[in-house]
Amino acid sequence: MADTSCPTTCITSFSGGNALTVFRQQQLLRGVQAHVPAVRSISACFVHWVQSTAPLDEASTQALQELLTYGEPYALPPQAVSEATAPCSIIVTPRIGTVSPWASKATDIARNCGISQAAGVRRIERGTQYFFHGAVLTDAQRQAIAALLHDRMTESVLATLDDAASLFTQLTPAPLEYVDVLTGGAQAGRKALERANADWGLALADDEIDYLLNAFATLQRNPTDVELMMFAQANSEHCRHKIFNAQFTIDGQQQDKTLFGMIRNTESAPLAAAAKRTVVAYSDNASIMQGHAQIERFVAATSTDAGMAYRAEPGQQHVLMKVETHNHPTAIAPFAGAATGAGGEIRDEGATGRGSKPKAGLTGFTVSRLDGGSYGKPEHIASPLQIMIDGPLGGAAFNNEFGRPNLLGYFREYEQSITTTTADGSTEQRQMGYHKPIMIAGGLGTIDASLTQKILFPAGTLLVQLGGPGMRIGMGGGAASSMSSGANAAHLDFDSVQRGNPEIERRAQEVINHCAALGGQNPILAIHDVGAGGLSNAFPELVNDAGRGARFDLRRVPLEESGMAPKEIWCNESQERYVLAIAPQSLPQFEALCQRERCPFAVVGVATEERELAVGNIDLPADLPPVAGAAGTAADNAAAADTSSNIAVNMPMNVLLGKPPKMQRNVSTVARTAAALQLDDISLQDAVIGVLAHPTVASKRFLITIGDRTVGGLTHRDQMVGPWQVPVADCAVTLADYAGVAGEAMSMGERTPLAVLDAPASGRMAVAEAITNLLAAPVELERVKLSANWMAACGEAGEDAALYRTVHAVGMELCPQLGISIPVGKDSLSMRTQWKEGQDAAGNNAGSSKKVTSPVSLIVSAFATVDDVRGTLTPQLNRDEPDTHLLLIDLGRNQHRMAGSILAQVAGQMGSTVPDLDNPQDLKQLVAAINQLRANGHILAYHDRSDGGLLATVAEMAFAGNVGVALNIDMLLAAGDGISDSHMDSGEAKNWAQQTSGLRHERTLQALFNEELGVVLQVRSAERQSVMQTLREHGLGACSHFIGTVRSPAAALDMGKDQLTIWRDAQQIYAASLYDLHQVWDSTSWKICQQRDNPQCADSEHAAAGRSDNPGLHMHLTFTPQAPAMQAPAIIGSRPRVAILREQGVNSHVEMAYAFTRAGFEAIDVHMTDLQSGRVKLSDMQGIVACGGFSYGDTLGAGTGWARSITFNSALREAFSAFFARNNTFGLGVCNGCQMFAELASIIPGAQHWPRFTHNQSARFEARLSMVEIMSSPSIFLQGMAGSRLPIAVSHGEGFANFAAQGNPQQVLAAMRYVDNHGQPAEQYPFNPNGSAGGLTAVTTADGRFTAMMPHPERVFRYLQMGWSDSALAGDKTAFSPWMQLWVNARQWVANA
Repeated sequence: MADTSCPTTCITSFSGGNALTVFRQQQLLRGVQAHVPAVRSISACFVHWVQSTAPLDEASTQALQELLTYGEPYALPPQAVSEATAPCSIIVTPRIGTVSPWASKATDIARNCGISQAAGVRRIERGTQYFFHGAVLTDAQRQAIAALLHDRMTESVLATLDDAASLFTQLTPAPLEYVDVLTGGAQAGRKALERANADWGLALADDEIDYLLNAFATLQRNPTDVELMMFAQANSEHCRHKIFNAQFTIDGQQQDKTLFGMIRNTESAPLAAAAKRTVVAYSDNASIMQGHAQIERFVAATSTDAGMAYRAEPGQQHVLMKVETHNHPTAIAPFAGAATGAGGEIRDEGATGRGSKPKAGLTGFTVSRLDGGSYGKPEHIASPLQIMIDGPLGGAAFNNEFGRPNLLGYFREYEQSITTTTADGSTEQRQMGYHKPIMIAGGLGTIDASLTQKILFPAGTLLVQLGGPGMRIGMGGGAASSMSSGANAAHLDFDSVQRGNPEIERRAQEVINHCAALGGQNPILAIHDVGAGGLSNAFPELVNDAGRGARFDLRRVPLEESGMAPKEIWCNESQERYVLAIAPQSLPQFEALCQRERCPFAVVGVATEERELAVGNIDLPADLPPVAGAAGTAADNAAAADTSSNIAVNMPMNVLLGKPPKMQRNVSTVARTAAALQLDDISLQDAVIGVLAHPTVASKRFLITIGDRTVGGLTHRDQMVGPWQVPVADCAVTLADYAGVAGEAMSMGERTPLAVLDAPASGRMAVAEAITNLLAAPVELERVKLSANWMAACGEAGEDAALYRTVHAVGMELCPQLGISIPVGKDSLSMRTQWKEGQDAAGNNAGSSKKVTSPVSLIVSAFATVDDVRGTLTPQLNRDEPDTHLLLIDLGRNQHRMAGSILAQVAGQMGSTVPDLDNPQDLKQLVAAINQLRANGHILAYHDRSDGGLLATVAEMAFAGNVGVALNIDMLLAAGDGISDSHMDSGEAKNWAQQTSGLRHERTLQALFNEELGVVLQVRSAERQSVMQTLREHGLGACSHFIGTVRSPAAALDMGKDQLTIWRDAQQIYAASLYDLHQVWDSTSWKICQQRDNPQCADSEHAAAGRSDNPGLHMHLTFTPQAPAMQAPAIIGSRPRVAILREQGVNSHVEMAYAFTRAGFEAIDVHMTDLQSGRVKLSDMQGIVACGGFSYGDTLGAGTGWARSITFNSALREAFSAFFARNNTFGLGVCNGCQMFAELASIIPGAQHWPRFTHNQSARFEARLSMVEIMSSPSIFLQGMAGSRLPIAVSHGEGFANFAAQGNPQQVLAAMRYVDNHGQPAEQYPFNPNGSAGGLTAVTTADGRFTAMMPHPERVFRYLQMGWSDSALAGDKTAFSPWMQLWVNARQWVANA
């Protein structure tokens, strides 16, 4: 520990624990030794700095030392202990001038522990000190190693610990700047604006510069930098969609509709059937479709003398839909870019109408070649591999910590050098790919039917910022996202990326939830999220929508950094913020809700009748609550920033948001053709392996198991399917409530490589694929709503025209023909990366120009309400039925068009003709036919044909069912139905012997690997005639073919079991074991996990993938489950109070409250602030449950900050100790609550042997459906259940039972352990996802009153919530699952206590 003092602040350093796992050390060492071979080992420890207003006294120092002691202690590597001199070191800290999310939360913890007030602590920050043993580093080597160790966007590198004082330096803000557009005439003014445009990265078009010149000439003054930055963001392509609203002239012909006009066409009057279910389209942060007429709302909205009680009530909730892109930030900083992409879309779902609620998410990525290819990239753009390592982690981390399940997604790798011929006969070669990646973040949410419309609030309404403080990050993101990657200056690219803090976004969402739960008393009149452009875009849009102007006081904007200039305060894109309109009389109610959730807010402005926008040092009403900021507020900065003027913005609203001159696009069509696909040199074996191993086709588990898919307790179908949990589901399904069977479905579709040759076909295929994916759920076509995310490299030859034709094909033709609408979407029209490779003598980029262009890319997301989710189908083949067939419904009608296919990419070719949806009526009839077959119970398994063709489709079905398949491709060449012509069994469809072997081979590959639209069904052999009759009735008989059989374990014939075989002409032409093929299919995930996670865990999971001797998940019960609330009358007559305890960042409380409520308890919502303030007393409770989530974002260790806010607070420590000591109380800690309970073990009677729960051995968040065994223990929750084995939801990053930190493994009372699928105690990953010895995952006390468990029973208390359940036990799935017995047992114990 060291002190550094100055007149105004003191900095005290505290050493911390180990910062690197063993395998992470090894990974880093390999990279470091590439630069400095002499380095023998690496170690690292955390270092903390505490900024205080005065020197820390002894008590404060000791308290902070205890608070900052967490994790594993730091120790030198064994080989470094004998070093004679101190090793060289490098210190990595948050970027100088910024405040990290970790610091925000650590400071919160200290404040809630009472340390901040006593010691004058203003900020606690953390860095990492890396030690390099065995070598002395030169300056050049230090720089090379530093580049490996830190993220240039969010971190800085320091040479010494003393340099860390710069983290806390109070910076002097830059002054308000003016751009002189008046002096010297119009030409000089234009040059001045052009310089500002380039220097500040404004991305203003020429006509916008002219517009601004005219506007400020009319105003007779010079614009400020704030006004220009604000205008640039508000009017960027990213925000205003100028190309989508442009007037197009194509090949000399003026078009009568804009791109957006064609999209709006799908919601127009002639399509009333499609539009009638749309509640809101195009006018809010998310679109809204009609939900179910009545569901059960479950909210904490009843005030009692002991707190807010949960209640169930009938109501109508509509469904939100939103899908965003965050491409540019993800290219620059993948983790932060994807995280804030997810966070921004979540805010859109929460900021619709007068307050709404995110429910379930989706994520997608498209990148160039993972192996890097040979073409190169700009230095400051992340590589595709880095994007796919860090980007998914960022997106998943935000979803996980916020508490939204991510249930859907896609991943495509595409990069090719394409040679095509144009109409004039010339040849061109283009590098097509996604160096600027696609990062899709979307999802669905809910909104009360009475809150869908914002109120047009009057003048005098208060304008409020809710959420986190402003920081110097994300400057100009809207403009930067409107430019080609690589075209912007590197420092501007980095400035445009934000950082995420999901825990504070969770706090803000809780405020919104409680406001919305008040219904007609909701204090929120209107709400908008803060995204591109920051406050400068959000506040003006909020007031403009109400037809008002506004006055804003910059001094009232909460900030977390010093030295911010006015344009930085007003325009920064710090995340996790919302802007709201609140009536003055509602402010006390709103303030109380914010204080309860510890969510910062500030009244920043007041609405005015005059349509003028004024921003600066403007006095607002004196009775407003004060503004709190961790590092001061804008009041300090605005005064220093400008002493000559108090006004940074002063302009009419119509200058900012009025209509600048409409963009004109005069473009030409470029028709391109490519050579036919040549398949002669590709063997069937090579084709199978190449396609299954291609990242686009291969297993996506590396993207899925890192993301929580069960939080909220309303997930019915996620990506992982069946007892072997194989990631093959393409349709996500959620439940509308905890009581019924209604729900919602969503899917995605995209076929972007096809657009290289035929963009309209790619658009039609994207829509059709989204629908065939969605059809796994029992959806009606008239209920389907689409989100269309359009991307293109506008400005490239032919691409604008291709985009226009694609939008026309989808908006004017296909969607009207299908009777579906597109009420929501987004565009990103700068999908190219360009740079110069090589440098001149001065170090400037002066080499050859390079460019990677993305094809027109339409990503479609489909949404629909579902009356009964139980009709959802999956690709899992049924292996229990002894005699079943596979049926292909081929909407391509035997055309076998191969261009753009995965096989073509494996072959390094394009092909000449792409697949297409030729007849939309076929798709409509497919939906009708599948729904009829589903209703008749004729479909056992369902999967669409897409990337990888029929071979990949059937292989995935076989992997999911762990059962062999014999494919017979004769019918795909004969075009018969396989029954009436008897060819299915005889193999005499064609006389192949009379054909050349080359043609036979080519036709075989085409049949197996074409990616025409279609679906594959598994049906009972005895029902084939009935199935075909249904398909004929819908006009699909001629394109429906029986293509093989399932080699069930129950089948009489052993041939082909556990294999995928292919037959032609009654001859087996291919055979491979499912295990071998599954290993190939799993290889992409394995390789990425080896680099990203613990390599040993990666190897272990890969080795287990596809094993035929794995029996899969199972249910073995030693008890008969009891229905809740069905016990003796004495139990029903009383409802003991249980505190549903949560801290900031907890996100699993509602589903927990529901389970307790259904078991006969009165569930009370208790925030820690309720206990700290004395509003709620534990003495009024009989039970407490500490819920799952990320309290304080797991800062200082999972659950540790939460626990220390109790143990460091004498009043709370006494209250909890008294509660635990009462003999009639009970408690349950789950996940984060389990970690918190373990940290409180010293005050829980009988818990002295409990371990601490620390990082999983995989070093990764684990989200799985895992097998556990309930052990014999005193736990009151698990009585009578010992010996039972069944699956349970697992979602945690720190579940390893660490007895080295505390506890005794010999004396701990174990209540639950992980077992493998054979029922044996599991220590092997992934069957044991946290690595605890003996599979330990739950502990209890000697009297059984207090139990702590890492898995989540509250998320699977219904069979409908389980990703897999035993059909023999589950029946029609309407019953509670066996896990409900926990709450039944607790209620019975209370009755008998």
